[in-house]
Amino acid sequence: MKKAFTPVFIALISLLIVTCSPIDSKNSTELNSTFKELNDGISDDLEKFEISIRYFSNNNFIGRPIPGYYANKAFLTREAADALLLAQRDFIKQGYRLKIYDAYRPQTAVDYFSAWAADLEDSQNKSQYYPNINKSQLFADGYIAAKSGHSRGSAVDLTLLEIESGNELDMGSPWDFFDPISWVENNQITDQQRANRKLLASVMIIHGFKPLKEEWWHFSYIEEPFPETYFDFPID
Repeated sequence: MKKAFTPVFIALISLLIVTCSPIDSKNSTELNSTFKELNDGISDDLEKFEISIRYFSNNNFIGRPIPGYYANKAFLTREAADALLLAQRDFIKQGYRLKIYDAYRPQTAVDYFSAWAADLEDSQNKSQYYPNINKSQLFADGYIAAKSGHSRGSAVDLTLLEIESGNELDMGSPWDFFDPISWVENNQITDQQRANRKLLASVMIIHGFKPLKEEWWHFSYIEEPFPETYFDFPID
């Protein structure tokens, strides 16, 4: 049986996260040498990523734009960005393009998620994003965490678009849907949905990304250059 945490306990943990987390801060020159905006320098429109940063909008599990996200832009470490472009080119050969929902995530946003999770009264997008999960269980079940690989700059959330139609492939659940059906190997999805997930993962793995078994959309660059650093520069 999973243990439920009280709101007071979660709030205390969130406070410790905010006050004790080591955050790396760099000036713009250093960031330009280590991070890259996706689509920067790509002249071929077909090779450009479809950018749809949900945390810059109201369409996310909280229901409002998230602090730290001030533009519809996606950044990754240069190593991860270069590898992702190679994956994009392979997908294009098969008639698909990548749509990006999230990439680098400021630690400020992660802290905001933690504080939100402690407020059990704030659940306006529950029916869309976590209808089968009690909000008090989001920490215990691992849907919200004090740290995120996204803040290290080498993790990305994405899906596939058909080039011809512009439609997303059916993956069996929406992005950021907090539910076991979002697990890669969930047995409730159809054969076609499973095939779509495998297609996405197979090409990403070839180019050095590791899938997350609980989220079909999440991939981390294995040879990430900053495995111990959590960045906190704003996306603007």
